[in-house]
Amino acid sequence: MSIHWKGVMPATLTQFNADLTIDHALMAEHGKWLADSGCSAIIAHGSLGEGATLSFEEKVALQKTYTDALPDTPVIPGIAALSTKEAVDLAKAAKDNGCRGLMVLPPYLYASDWREMKTHMSAVISATDLPCIIYNNPVAYKTDFTPLHIKELADEHANVESVKESSTDARRVAGIREVCGDRLVLGVGVDDCALEGAAMGAKFWITGVGGAFPKHNIKLWDLATSGKIEEAMPIYTWMLPMLRMDTVVKFVQLIKLQQTLASGGTLGNNRVRPPRLELVGEELAEATAIIEKAIATAPAV
Repeated sequence: MSIHWKGVMPATLTQFNADLTIDHALMAEHGKWLADSGCSAIIAHGSLGEGATLSFEEKVALQKTYTDALPDTPVIPGIAALSTKEAVDLAKAAKDNGCRGLMVLPPYLYASDWREMKTHMSAVISATDLPCIIYNNPVAYKTDFTPLHIKELADEHANVESVKESSTDARRVAGIREVCGDRLVLGVGVDDCALEGAAMGAKFWITGVGGAFPKHNIKLWDLATSGKIEEAMPIYTWMLPMLRMDTVVKFVQLIKLQQTLASGGTLGNNRVRPPRLELVGEELAEATAIIEKAIATAPAV
């Protein structure tokens, strides 16, 4: 079954037990809740999902948890690793596990020139016939895929179907459309650039905050992609303090706190794997106040 590149696709957190093993039961329950809320796909073990701290085996097991729990919802894992070989192996495992697409990232840590990055990306994209998202996030990965780089990959690989644009540069969506035309479906990957991306023609939103507030994200995105920008503004304005938590160093801790508070603790907890540590003290109090105010003032959707 093909993927329809549209709508809200939450990048999910990885929830841990007290011993910091993956809580697969909670992951499955939360995934079902997102699907029931109307999300169009699930993005697994990406940056928000603490993918860099998960072993190869843990990522493969998490893929299987999701595909078993969500047979009717596309599961799209983030494919990133220290080496090209491991990334290729992870892509092949994702296909074997029933994942319906791949979100292909640059390698962890090593950021170099286009020749090396293109070779890495091409190897992962070619490892399967699954449809692929090119994930451009130069802020986090120190590698910037320009619109012309993206066009090269799309020209050479038929299964490159979409782009998750996360440069934080609002001009990039227009830039990709300029050189690629309608060859690729464009998506937004920075939460507090969502409305701007939709206004420029993005069709899907890979969101962090969507794991806690999916119905509000979906309502916002439906309005934005229908050209109803002014109608979307009240929801966007309400949500912006939380959306901005997606673009800071401790985004994982902050969005885990959002999901924990929004669900009353039933669909999340604040545990993170070191070197990350849970929020404490004034930092925790300030974030909690922002999130609790948002929950208390949430618009009806």
